[in-house]
Amino acid sequence: MRKYLIPLLCVLLAGCLLAGCSSPSSAPATDKPDPTQSLETEPAATPTPVEDTPSPEPDVPTEYKSALKKAESYSKMMHMSKAGLYDQLTSEYGEQFTPEAAQYAIDNLDVDWKENALAKAESYSDSMHMSKAGIYDQLVSEYGEQFTEEEAQYAVDNVAADWNKNALEKAKSYQSMMNMSPAAIRDQLTSEYGEQFTAEEAEYAVSHLD
Repeated sequence: MRKYLIPLLCVLLAGCLLAGCSSPSSAPATDKPDPTQSLETEPAATPTPVEDTPSPEPDVPTEYKSALKKAESYSKMMHMSKAGLYDQLTSEYGEQFTPEAAQYAIDNLDVDWKENALAKAESYSDSMHMSKAGIYDQLVSEYGEQFTEEEAQYAVDNVAADWNKNALEKAKSYQSMMNMSPAAIRDQLTSEYGEQFTAEEAEYAVSHLD
């Protein structure tokens, strides 16, 4: 029986050796990157906008600046029109600025010409008791204020005037200073070469004379 024991032990020993060789390796696995995982990237830097450098304004001649200041003064104090201001600035009997300086002043003047016409209309109504038609003609006349027709129409449409009262004041002036008769006063008030009041305004004035 011992002759069979040795071969059996050899078979068992060989089996153990084979089992040991087939055991899994205990070496640590290395991490491999997941190709499906997206790579994080830093956001692109926003470019800084380049500011445009304003071009320097050309030097304005002193005469031009003086003309502009003078125009502002005339506009505020006398409520002149654009054409009237230009003529005053360039006139040899006025300010005697060059045409270029005067034009610069007009082009750079911050003014509402309609409001200037309205202020002038109020002045004519309050101080001279003029009629609506008379004020309009004075505003647009080339020998008067030289406003545009649109500016003059705006003025007479918006002036706070009592035309009947204006006619009466004018009639009193003709009566006291020129000793005119009521009929002559009526004609003078309505004449297109005179005061240009309406017939109703003239009748109101004559009927309210002392």
